[in-house]
Amino acid sequence: MAQAKTLTKAELKRLFDVTRSCSRYAERDLTMLQLTHYCGMRVGEVAALRIEDVVDENYKVRAEIVLAASITKSKRARRIFVPRQMHRQLQQYINTLSSTPAPNTFLFGTQKQSHFTANTAAQHLQRLYTQAAISGATSHSGRRTWLTELSSKGVGVRVLAEMAGHASIQTTQRYIDADCIVLKTDESWDEKQLLKFDVEGFQRLEKELNLFALKG
Repeated sequence: MAQAKTLTKAELKRLFDVTRSCSRYAERDLTMLQLTHYCGMRVGEVAALRIEDVVDENYKVRAEIVLAASITKSKRARRIFVPRQMHRQLQQYINTLSSTPAPNTFLFGTQKQSHFTANTAAQHLQRLYTQAAISGATSHSGRRTWLTELSSKGVGVRVLAEMAGHASIQTTQRYIDADCIVLKTDESWDEKQLLKFDVEGFQRLEKELNLFALKG
């Protein structure tokens, strides 16, 4: 089976622009897409998110999301660092909700159900890619694009594996476009990145490397 398409910056911008202008529930749909592209979340993890996972007691978006082991593919809890663009989009989406939802409410609802399942969320994201005329993209494209972007900016594969929740770096390498893999043979380089990789470390990295910018 062919791998999901990795989006270029131009394609990603078109996806967001078309979603913003054409989707009936644009803020919800943009937020779901950006969680896969800016945070590398699997579509099933996006579908399983609850309000309390992303906001504090004052309904302000956290700088870090902790995914419970029960909703991850690996069945291990995982930290998700929230980039600036994602933070703004999440807060904007939370602010559009008609009433203050209970903390344990699913973050993303549908017209007919209280929340998406992994399958219905995957189908929904596929429709958004089709709407933007991006051929070859699937619900897995966001995660693959995210890993490729980080690798192309020099983030080591062991750090990427930790962020993605992969038990093996070989799994991580299969996700990344071959042309964008930055090989690091010095293990100490990866060790140093892992040691500083907390919220503050990620924010420094994001700023220094201009991560996820759609221009430049």
